[in-house]
Amino acid sequence: MKYALIGCGRISPNHIEAAKNNHLDFVAMCDILPEAMAEKSERFGLDSVKKYTDYNEMLATEKPELVAVATESGKHAAIALQCIAAGCNLIIEKPVALSISDADAIIRAGHDAGVVICTNHQNRFNKSVQYIRKALEAGRFGKLFHGAAHIRWNRGKDYYNQAPWRGTWLQDGGCLMNQCIHNIDLLRWMMGNDVDEVMAYTDQLGHSYLETEDLGMAVVKFSNGSYGLIEGTTNVYQKNLEETLYIFGQTGTAKAAGMSDNIIEEWNFADGLDDPKYVKATYGENPPNVYGYGHTPLYADVINAIQTGRQPYVTGEDGKRALEMVLAIYKSAAEHRPVKLPLKSGSTIDFIGRFGGGGQCDEI
Repeated sequence: MKYALIGCGRISPNHIEAAKNNHLDFVAMCDILPEAMAEKSERFGLDSVKKYTDYNEMLATEKPELVAVATESGKHAAIALQCIAAGCNLIIEKPVALSISDADAIIRAGHDAGVVICTNHQNRFNKSVQYIRKALEAGRFGKLFHGAAHIRWNRGKDYYNQAPWRGTWLQDGGCLMNQCIHNIDLLRWMMGNDVDEVMAYTDQLGHSYLETEDLGMAVVKFSNGSYGLIEGTTNVYQKNLEETLYIFGQTGTAKAAGMSDNIIEEWNFADGLDDPKYVKATYGENPPNVYGYGHTPLYADVINAIQTGRQPYVTGEDGKRALEMVLAIYKSAAEHRPVKLPLKSGSTIDFIGRFGGGGQCDEI
């Protein structure tokens, strides 16, 4: 299967390794910075992979069957729509887009073209998350009471200086949209997907040079009667602390923890079907960074979906749900009121000026 990568920044090594691990025919990569492509080519032995600075030229010349879009978030939608028009199946880095209308356009175009659209929420493939999901689908939690997603990370000025689009409303969003959206996706997915209402606060406490929030806290009311808590920050001193996901039900309690929900720290169920010590020892991983090991199985799933004509495990609609949750939090915090879902519209650009300017947009 002919594969191409658009965007050779911070997350691109995970995509390159996943493509290689799944034995894809890696035909091309594209980035506006030739030096970014050169560095990845040397690091991963990709001399035979053709290099482009114009993705439209790449699409027309190479005609890839599967494309990964790993550019700055604000460009995901425009690039994705061009790829779909060229007949490509897609893996789109999170967030799938920065507006409801763009997410809808991607989903609609993909459906009309008959191509597979996957949003890259790779943490769904964590061993720990998969085991929790299996218990959930088997009904072992009983009635769901509430869940909680905590993302307690650190991002400093050096991180934002690496790419001036980060922390801007036009091209990124804040910590909830960038760093926290994976765990927000997991919480919504585990708690039933359908949301009635969100009430939230956001603030900018330690990153005055940005336009966006570095702290967000929200309470979510799910349609099934359960509740969710979200806490996300990039203000933790001095380094990333943890990313945790709790699920509390009438007959079960589970906690995924570690840097990115990659281990199981609590496992307690009324049915006694498995030994908690065994579960904790077996369904955990120790990845080298917060990106984990999920890209390779996500790629494998997308390849199989293309080959069999089914939907991928993580769809464009899933990406829209995670995006919608973050936008609802932003709206609630900005308007100081609960926000009902579904959202008919919304975009990160609605919140330009919320915390003053950071100046980063001028450097894009």
